[in-house]
Amino acid sequence: MARQTFSTSDAPAPVAQYSQAARVGPLVAVAGQVGIDPGTGAMAGPGVTEQTRQTMANIVAVLEAAGLTLDDVVRMDCFVTDVADVPAFNEAYAAWFPDSPPARTTVVVGLMDGLRVEVTALAVAG
Repeated sequence: MARQTFSTSDAPAPVAQYSQAARVGPLVAVAGQVGIDPGTGAMAGPGVTEQTRQTMANIVAVLEAAGLTLDDVVRMDCFVTDVADVPAFNEAYAAWFPDSPPARTTVVVGLMDGLRVEVTALAVAG
């Protein structure tokens, strides 16, 4: 099967050699998205709540470029820089999945300066 890639200006442009999303068969993998506003190129704010909201909006934009929605997501991998931020992250994240959230892993990691959260998604088309 051939790989198809997707991109949108409604999410931050890749900063290295990767696609915003790639599809093989029905599987669509969304590359890690962060809390950068694609319109300004700036972080959505210093806090995990603002960055989580923007991160999720970026994921939605990439999914839409691939013809999908959050309803198609089966797994999310979430990376947070401070374990103390996990409750605020969970609250901001939950707003995007009021019912039947996908499977999820959350890990505390180091990210680039000022970034507090990064999220990847795996979706299944059709």
